[in-house]
Amino acid sequence: MGIPGERRRTVRRLVVMVWALVAVVAGGLTLWLQDSAEPPGPYGWERTDPGDAQHLPPCPTPEACAYVTRP
Repeated sequence: MGIPGERRRTVRRLVVMVWALVAVVAGGLTLWLQDSAEPPGPYGWERTDPGDAQHLPPCPTPEACAYVTRP
């Protein structure tokens, strides 16, 4: 039968190796799927003029606006 406990150690070692392999594959799959779910580029910065906010429609209430227009 061999050394007592040898089979148990072998089974534990195999379980740990399978768990590590599953964790690495799942992590890689997660990163791959996360990248594919993002919209395609191009990305870039836009330069805006501070006076552009004057062309926006007036807010019905100050709480409803995401921007502030100053006279």
